[in-house]
Amino acid sequence: MANLKAIRNRIQSVKNTRKITEAMRLVAAARVRRAQEQVLNTRPFADRLAQVLHGLQARLRFDETDLPLLKTQPVQTVGLLVVAGDRGLCGAYNSNVIRRAENRAAELKAEGIDYKFILVGRKGLQYFSRREQPILSNYTNLEQVPTAAEASQISDELLSLFLSNGVDRVELIYTKFVSLVSSRPVVQTLLPLTPQGLEVSDDEMFRLTSRDGRFDVERKKVELEDRPLPRDMIFEQDPVQILNALLPLYLNNQLLRALQESAASELAARMTAMNNASDNASDLIKSLTLSYNKARQSAITQQILEVAGGAAALS
Repeated sequence: MANLKAIRNRIQSVKNTRKITEAMRLVAAARVRRAQEQVLNTRPFADRLAQVLHGLQARLRFDETDLPLLKTQPVQTVGLLVVAGDRGLCGAYNSNVIRRAENRAAELKAEGIDYKFILVGRKGLQYFSRREQPILSNYTNLEQVPTAAEASQISDELLSLFLSNGVDRVELIYTKFVSLVSSRPVVQTLLPLTPQGLEVSDDEMFRLTSRDGRFDVERKKVELEDRPLPRDMIFEQDPVQILNALLPLYLNNQLLRALQESAASELAARMTAMNNASDNASDLIKSLTLSYNKARQSAITQQILEVAGGAAALS
C-alpha cells in the first residue's frame, strides 16, 4: 500500500507540473502574437524611412560626405552587443546566442582585435560575468515585447561609444526568428553604417496563425517600393544635414527590429519547450498510471490469496 500511495503522489505531482507548463505555453503563444503585432505596426515607418534614405543615397555620393556614422576607420576595438534573455525555460535559445558571441570574440582575438561586450538580458550577464569578460554595460529586465524607448536607450549609448572612439565598430549578435521551432543566431554590423546597408532590399515578416488546431507561422516576402526622390525636389536644408538626422533614426529602427526578432525567438523557444514538457508529462502520467494499476492488481491478488489461504486453514 505504501508503494501505491507513492505512485499516486507522483502522478498528482506530474499532473500539477503539466498544468504549469501548459499555462506557460499559452502565455508564450499570446506574447508571440503581441510581438507579431508590434512588427506589423512598426513596418510602415521602417519602410518609409528606408525609401527616404535610399532616395538620398541616389542623390548624394555617400563616400564624399563627411558624416560620423558613415566614417570607416582602422578597427582596434569592437563592441559586441549581445541580445539574450532574462529568463530560462526556453530550450537552447540563450546558450545558442551566447555560444555565437563567444565564437565571434574568439575570432576577433585571433585577429589581434580587442572586444568589449554590451549585454542585453540577465542570462548573458550572468554567463560572461562569471568568466570575467570585458563588459561595458548591460540592460536587464526589459519588456518581453521590446519597446521603442528601450531600443532608443541602447542606441544612444552605442552612438556615444562610437562617436567618442570608445569602440571603432559595433556588431550586433541576436537571434533571427525563422519559425516556432527554428531560430538562428546572426551577427550584423550596426556601426559604421555603410551605403550597402541602406539599400532597399526584400524583407520578411511573420504571422502567427492556427492551423489544424495547432500554432503555425507564415512568412511573407515584402518588397519595398523603390521610389526615387523627384529630380526637381528642393531641400530647405542641406541634404547632408537631413541625412545626418535620419541615420540615428535608422540605427534605432534596426536595433528595435533585432530586439523584436530576439523576443519572438525566445518566446517561440519557450512555447516549444513547454509544449514538449507537457507532452513528456502526459507520457509519464500514462506510464505511472499503468504501474499503479499493475501494483494495485498485484495487491488485490495478494489479498485474495491471503483470504483464500485463511479460509482453507479454517476448514
